[in-house]
This record gives sequence, structure tokens and C-alpha cells, in this order.
Amino acid sequence: MTETVAGSPVWKPAPHRVPAPGLPTSVRIYEVGPRDGLQAETAVIPTETKAQFIERLVAAGSRTVELTSFVSPRWIPQLADAEELMDRLHLPDSVRTVVLVPNRKGLERAVAAGAREVAVFVSATEEFAKRNLNSTVDGAIAAATEVTAAARALGLPVRGYISMCFGDPWEGTVPVERVADIAKTLVDSGVTSLSLGDTIGVGTPGHVLALLDALRERGIPTSQIAMHFHDTYGQALSNVYASLTAGVSEFDSSAGGLGRCPYAKGATGNLATEDLVWMLHGLGIDTGIDLDSLIDTSSWMAEQIGHSSPSRVVTALRAART
Repeated sequence: MTETVAGSPVWKPAPHRVPAPGLPTSVRIYEVGPRDGLQAETAVIPTETKAQFIERLVAAGSRTVELTSFVSPRWIPQLADAEELMDRLHLPDSVRTVVLVPNRKGLERAVAAGAREVAVFVSATEEFAKRNLNSTVDGAIAAATEVTAAARALGLPVRGYISMCFGDPWEGTVPVERVADIAKTLVDSGVTSLSLGDTIGVGTPGHVLALLDALRERGIPTSQIAMHFHDTYGQALSNVYASLTAGVSEFDSSAGGLGRCPYAKGATGNLATEDLVWMLHGLGIDTGIDLDSLIDTSSWMAEQIGHSSPSRVVTALRAART
């Protein structure tokens, strides 16, 4: 794309679309910035700012947004305003909105606040279950399946998160069979979709494909699976591409690359939505997101929280504008 500045053509960087055979034609980007992205921020962000962030994301084309979590404020003070935020938001019905709930009490709060879809959270490793969920793997699964049954009885879809699917800083590499067995348990309990998390970013494409194969062997269709990558070792986009070749068409990401897991040693930020969109658009894959508007939103949010975005696309395109 070119623009004219003082009579001279200037190239405006944009991904050149060259579709690759065998990949999905469209992808759902599951935006986790407002919840997973902000929960690790130490300074409490005003509810109005969070609401504006979500509204700007939707205006930029985000059609799936995880809004907040109905967790105890003692665990995550940043999300203590879940009810207030939900009351403030008035989003179109066409936008898929999800809230995380840790237990039955959280579900009751979420339902009372008008939640349309909920997410439950388990760990594939014992040490992370202890540190993040104050539970065991089996205990977390039992709590998740209880919430799932109650939510499904109310007619709500349920997303199941599995963290530490590829490696754990305390326990090392996680066997794909263990993750697949947990996934099967969650699907059998009634979850409508699964997000497989590389919480510390150690996954590689071959590992991703092996895990997806293990899930298929247990009868879990790829259409039910989303992938959640972190870019700690620079592997997130290559892992996305591997997932695309296997038919995955939903990916978690965070605007501006916000967020990290505060309970996982060595974990860095989420895959930046802008970096994901650049690659997908270059592959001719539709996301529904306007990249320029998204960058404006991430840049605005970086000003609100007081530190710059780690997204390479945000950094490069902002530099190109000056």
C-alpha cells in the first residue's frame, strides 16, 4: 500500500496476502487482553479504562473477547470489579463474550452479572495446580466439571482451559498423553471448547502436532480446539502455523502482547494479537480485525498502564508512521 507525502509515494507497510494451500480461510481470534492481559498489572486499572479498552477492541473488529474473571479479589485484586465492569458494558449480541469462573460461587456471580459464556481452568501439572489454583490436578478437574455441569444446565457454553500443556518450570516436559486424557475428561463433562495453553512458551511445532494427534485419537475434533501460545522462546507464531496446518481455527492472543502468568516462573507475555493478525492476513486468512485500529487501541492502552507494548508489529508500524 502506498500513500503520497509531499508529492512523493511512500510505502505503508502491510502484510502482502499470499494464501497457502490447505489452511483455514478464516480464523477466530479469542482476545484475552482485558482479562489475562491485565491481571498481572500491579497498578489497579480503573473500571472505566477497562471498559473503554474492550469497546475499542470490539470497534477494531474483535468478535470474541474474554472480559474478566469472577475470582476472589484476594487472589487477583485487579479483577475485583467484575460485576461493575459487566454492568458498564453494553456490547452487541454478535460479540462472543466470556468470563472466567473458578468455582460454583464464581459461576453464581457471573450468571447474576449477565454472563453469556463461562470458562473453567485446570492445570496439566501438580505444582502449577498447587501454586495457581491452590488445588491438585484432580481437585481442579473436579471443580471444573462441577461448574461445567451447572453452567450447561443453565444453557451456557463452557470453555475449558488447560494450562502447562507443553512444559512446566518445576516438572519439566509434560507428556502429551496426560494432556489428552485431561482434555477428554473435560469434553466428556460437557465443555463446548478447549484452549490448550503453552503457559511458559516452550512448545515447538512438532510438539504441537503430536498433542493435536493425541486429542484426535481420543475423538476430540480439531473444531473444538483453540491454542493459547506464549512467545517466551520466540516460537508462538511458528506454533500457530503448525496448528493451522492441522485445521485449528481459533487462537488466543492479547492486544499489544499484554499479560503473563504471575504464578509461572519464566513466563512472558501472551502472543500479541497484532503479530498474529499480521501473519494471518499475510496468509490470506480472514480475521475480521482492522489492524490499524487495533494498533491504535493497543497504543492507547499502553499509555494507560504506563509501559510500551512488546508487540513487534505495534513497534514497527508506529515507527513507520513517524
